[in-house]
Order: sequence, then C-alpha cells, then structure tokens
Amino acid sequence: MIETYKCKGCGAPIEFDGSKGELVCEYCGTHMSVKEMEQSGEKYDSQVEDETVQDDNNKTDVNGYKCQSCGAELITDDKTTATVCSFCGSSAVIKGRFTGETMPAKIIPFSITKDKAKDLFRQWCRKGILTPSMFKKSAFADNMTGIYVPFWLYDYGAGCHIDAHATKVRHQRQGDYEITHTDHFKVVRDGEADFTLVPADASEKMPDETMDLLEPYNYSNLQDFKMPYLSGFLSEKYSYDSNQMAPRVEQRVRSYIFREVRNSITGYSTVNIVGSNTRLKRKRAVYTLLPVWMITYRYKNENHILAINGQTGKQVGTLPKSKEKMLGWFGGIFAGTFAILMILGGFLG
Repeated sequence: MIETYKCKGCGAPIEFDGSKGELVCEYCGTHMSVKEMEQSGEKYDSQVEDETVQDDNNKTDVNGYKCQSCGAELITDDKTTATVCSFCGSSAVIKGRFTGETMPAKIIPFSITKDKAKDLFRQWCRKGILTPSMFKKSAFADNMTGIYVPFWLYDYGAGCHIDAHATKVRHQRQGDYEITHTDHFKVVRDGEADFTLVPADASEKMPDETMDLLEPYNYSNLQDFKMPYLSGFLSEKYSYDSNQMAPRVEQRVRSYIFREVRNSITGYSTVNIVGSNTRLKRKRAVYTLLPVWMITYRYKNENHILAINGQTGKQVGTLPKSKEKMLGWFGGIFAGTFAILMILGGFLG
C-alpha cells in the first residue's frame, strides 16, 4: 500500500514544511499538524501490490507503483520507504514497508528547508582560498534530495580499568651540579559512565565517514515516528540491523570511556599505559530516521556531492581546487620562505 497525503482545503498533495513544523499546502496555504493529518485520514491509499523485478546487475529488487496524483509509475528499490514522483512532484509513502522491526521508533524532522539548503550550498561554494573563481560564480546544484537516513541510536553502560606507570621529575641545583630526581608511581584508575544516543547510520548507500561528520544532531528534537513527516521527502529503511551495526558503535564507546578514564590521570611528568580493560553493556538500540540534504553538482565533467545536516545546516563536502591558485599559493610560500632564509643568512654572515 502507498499513501499520498492530501490537503483538506483543496485536495492537492500536501508536504511537511520543516521551517513551520507542520504540513503546508503550496497551492491554497492550508496548514495541518502531523497529529491532525494522522487523525484526519486525508490521504490517497493505493492497494496496488508491488510489481517486483530483479535487477541482476546489482542484485536489488526494483518495485513499481502508480502515482496516485498523475498515474505515472514510480520505480523504487527494496529499501525505499518514501519517494517523490519525478513527473508531478507528489509524495508517496510506501506504508507496507513500515511493519514490525522496520517501523522506526523516532524521527528528527527536517528543519532546514530546500530554499535554505540552496542558500547554504551557495555560501559553501564561495568558501576556500583555493576554490576556482569560476566555480564560485557559476556553481549550480544539479539535484537536491531531502532524505531521511536510517540510523540506530544506542545506549551503553561502559567501564574501563587502566594500569599505568607514571613519573614525577624534579630538578635541584647544588653548587655546580644539577641533580634530577625521578619518582616512580604505579597508577590505577577505574571508571564508569553511561553513553546515550550514540549514532550509527544503517544505510548501505550512505558513506559512513560523511554521515559521521554531519554529527552532532540535537536529540532534544527527537519525535515519535509519524508517517506524515515523510511527505515531500525520500526515505529508506535500514540495510543493517542493530546487531550488525553494534561493533562499529562499540568501538566508538570504547574509545570514549578510555579517554575519560585516561584523562583523570593528571599531575605527572610522564604517563605510560601498561594495561587496560573496557567493559560494555548495551542497554537499548532505537531505530531512528535523521534528516539529510544530498546535493550533487558537476565541475569540469566531474560529479561532486555536498551533504547538509537537515536539522543544523552543517555541511560536509570537498570543494574543487584551482591548480593555478595552488601553484600561486605554494609558490608564494616558497618565495617568502626563501626570502626569510636569505635575510637570516645575511645576518648570520
């Protein structure tokens, strides 16, 4: 079953507006809260079953649906849970894929609108000393996609035991002699801490490094999952379950607790860790959707991607670099360094 949410005022498709925190009709201006939309039943339901085709090239199931607004066929892969018709722009939430363990528990709604994301993209393009001038003037977003990325948020209890050898060094002068005293200590530390809402993206498509760099999210804005939040955006279900993602998160938690306990060893001249042991206990894992704007653009026939945190506006991407500016920049540094060395050489001579 797929659902397309419609305006109670004019019957047109209605989408979630992150800047207002509710669904807004762009045709007649009607506003509806997510709760009102869920209770109103204002949506088109389609009982059309999935038409599944196996894509032998990448072993992905491709599913076809009919858009309830214009009748065009929507093609999705087997992970898609919400999409947008490329012909008329209507949203389609694939309700049949929200069952049991594939039903998210929480969501952070988009608060960065598409227009704001465009502004952030333009500002980002103008950054960087080595960014090509032509790129700064003519950069254009070829495609902008607002997507809810599946994450697992973990709560862990953690403990760490550290054994260390430490020294304190002091100096004493007696006449013509300087005496160095070195005191040796056996240091033992044991600490415990709770770590909550540690994120890990569970999408096979999204690059882990980019998703990590988009952090942090403000988890005080976590909401109970409601499907109307997805209207106007893309969404996908997780590729990896909580057990599959746990080792990656546990590696992060181990580093967190070790750093906290290690930082409690202070006041010594040197500290050498001779042994450590960490203890972890997973308390829960919460299936959550987090908002991301993905923007693609081309420069000199190369594709580039900028990711924007859909809640905070934080940007992650790599700007193109001008070879001419790089040569000029490093040439200037070399010339300046050479001049300084020449001056110093003259003084020393």
